[in-house]
Amino acid sequence: MIARVRAGEPEAYAQLVRAHTGLALRAAAALGAGADAEDVVQQAFFKAYCSLGRFRDGAAFKPWLLSIVANETRNTVRTAVRQRTLAGREASFVESEPLIPESADPAAAALDTERRTALLAALDQLGEDHRLVVTYRYLLEMDEPETAEALGWPRGTVKSRLNRALRKLGRLLPDFEPQRRQESRRGGDERE
Repeated sequence: MIARVRAGEPEAYAQLVRAHTGLALRAAAALGAGADAEDVVQQAFFKAYCSLGRFRDGAAFKPWLLSIVANETRNTVRTAVRQRTLAGREASFVESEPLIPESADPAAAALDTERRTALLAALDQLGEDHRLVVTYRYLLEMDEPETAEALGWPRGTVKSRLNRALRKLGRLLPDFEPQRRQESRRGGDERE
């Protein structure tokens, strides 16, 4: 696909943009772009297009693009007159997610929203490196090699920072245990 873009096929780049826009928007929102997420993503795609000559043949496009999105987000946040509030980030993040289907359980939807808000608040308390590694690995669902490539870190650094970040999140979110444990507890309570 990249070869087609380099050859001057506009439709090939349009396909890349369509395939990665949702993920890029989620990344920008999760990294703090807030209401500027669309502008950040547009600028990132423009910079990616202009930099395709430096793109390594055989490399994965997604991590490379997301590193550009992260840099653009960082620049946008740094130049903003005031910091984005948690509520603004949450609203931006929720807007980039699919709507909850009407058939969903309202209690489960409320709990998911509460968990997301608590998670974003806890992420705000982490240092930038820890917030980035958790965001890429779990919120953007990238595997370890993709995360390492997108962040420009060795895989060992990704592993160690992710481990430290998850331990910190565990201390910050003691009431939010993994879903499996909560479900097994509920199942045990219903039988009693």
